[in-house]
Amino acid sequence: MKEIRTQDAVGHILCHDITQIIKDQKKGVLFKKGHIVREEDIPALLSVGKEHLFVWEKKEGILHENEAAETLYKISAGEHMHGSDIKEGKIELIADCDGVLKIRRDALLKVNSLGEMMIASRHGDFPIRKGDKIAGTRIIPLVIEKKKMDRAEEVAGEEPIFSILPFKNKKAGIVTTGSEVKNGLIKDTFTPVLKDKLEEYACPVMGQTTPGDDRKQITADILNFIKEGADLVICSGGMSVDPDDRTPGAIKDTGADIVTYGAPVLPGAMLLLAYYKDGERTVPILGLPGCVMYAKRTVFDLILPRVMADDPIRAEEIAAYGEGGLCLNCASCTFPNCGFGK
Repeated sequence: MKEIRTQDAVGHILCHDITQIIKDQKKGVLFKKGHIVREEDIPALLSVGKEHLFVWEKKEGILHENEAAETLYKISAGEHMHGSDIKEGKIELIADCDGVLKIRRDALLKVNSLGEMMIASRHGDFPIRKGDKIAGTRIIPLVIEKKKMDRAEEVAGEEPIFSILPFKNKKAGIVTTGSEVKNGLIKDTFTPVLKDKLEEYACPVMGQTTPGDDRKQITADILNFIKEGADLVICSGGMSVDPDDRTPGAIKDTGADIVTYGAPVLPGAMLLLAYYKDGERTVPILGLPGCVMYAKRTVFDLILPRVMADDPIRAEEIAAYGEGGLCLNCASCTFPNCGFGK
């Protein structure tokens, strides 16, 4: 930091706020700390009595906070997002489309561990809508060594830390199991719930079957939907371990790869997730337990966005739901702005 004549300050960085007071009109900040003095700023500075200023000396290898913020944006932003204007070393990332937010968590941790810089984001693997704020970045000090920003680029790697997988246009087939539904003994209250949730992602239902508890027919109905072009098949009910619950076995009989039968999530512990290879297509098959029919939020709400974005879900990711997998059934549901699934 050094003191220089105001007329000589062009291109230098202010070390303190400059206050302007106009009687009965204004009292506030004229220029903020970190502002780079421009030629047109000189008259205004002199008008508030600032004939001398304390400024940072521009040295080789030292970056202003706004220059360094550009680096944070560069390593953070992927496709389908844009940055806000830079202000005081800060840039925000804004979504340009609807989709699922993906985060390279290892890279995020490495950058935040360097010190003097930060990136704060919302949770990954959750839906994001166009216009949503994804993350905020900031350089902590007024100036920072260029070599530190070079290190940030190095630890972040070649891929951006954040990316968005846009939702795909899909159509679903629903296989409603249970002899009680097939025989008309009870009203099907499961399918309306599924349709409502699918509508959130503009996913039409191409058809519904009611094979009862016939294991072979359940398998046939699933395969028939796939043959007809379904991008997603949902089997509702029949997911417990009772002898007459045939859905898990029927899904297995399709030849699909079972990712998991069971999830550390309440409600939704009896989830089954599988993927069926149909030539070059991969079709998700979901076996949903009865809780999806009556609980406000369940495991279905955690995995559906990823299914709709063609984001493959691994068994270890399902296992990781154990922490945060307990829905508290709050009187006023604020999901996804809560801890469920996080």
